[in-house]
Amino acid sequence: MTVTHGRPPTAEITDILVTNCGLDADAAARAPAASLEELGMDSLALLELSAVVADRWQVQIPEQAGQLSIAGVAELVARRAETPGHTENSVLIAAPLPLVWDVTNDVANWPELFTEYARAEILHRDGDTVRFRLTMHPDENGVAWSWVSERTADPGTRQVRAQRVETGPFEYMRIHWGYTQEPGGTRMTWVQDFAMKPTALVDNAGMTDRINANSAVQLAVIKEKIERLAGADGGRIPAGTDGSTGADDE
Repeated sequence: MTVTHGRPPTAEITDILVTNCGLDADAAARAPAASLEELGMDSLALLELSAVVADRWQVQIPEQAGQLSIAGVAELVARRAETPGHTENSVLIAAPLPLVWDVTNDVANWPELFTEYARAEILHRDGDTVRFRLTMHPDENGVAWSWVSERTADPGTRQVRAQRVETGPFEYMRIHWGYTQEPGGTRMTWVQDFAMKPTALVDNAGMTDRINANSAVQLAVIKEKIERLAGADGGRIPAGTDGSTGADDE
């Protein structure tokens, strides 16, 4: 990603280091993979770099930036200067709101509701807040991704707010679930706000595309399952759902 006006970020960071921090441009050219510390950038130089980067891109770089190469710093700045990720996806479910609410907030049964989760382990409950570990089915490489999330439900407003506790490749991941009655049923909406870490294999835009694609799949699955349940049970709350708190990629 380019964060300057037509100039590669690496060249821009190099210019800052040469102009403001005393970097030897020839030394940097001879050792492009060297860390800033190896190029002689001391703590004062790194402070000056941090100040210029913060002023120019409104990005904070970590104290450990001295261990990065110039290209590494440029990539970090480019990632953090990106527009944060944001998605919004919804589905209209032909079922009563209380049924949709109870089924979709029964976290322990999410593996039966979502196609992507192999396990959902409840770690702690405190009123309407639940902390839990989700484990996905193994991917094409045989890796079963797992993380801890926490969510708080507000039955009065029919809203749920959640976040990842173990963020993994995300700087942060915050999710809002909303439920509203509409002609024809209940609309369930997922809004996700997030940012990827500089070390992540995908950037904010790439993860936005992934989440939008996966949300469409999961919402369609949930719609079909709940509508089938509502038809079979006449819209009654099924036994086994407790109304306790339980989004895609949470």
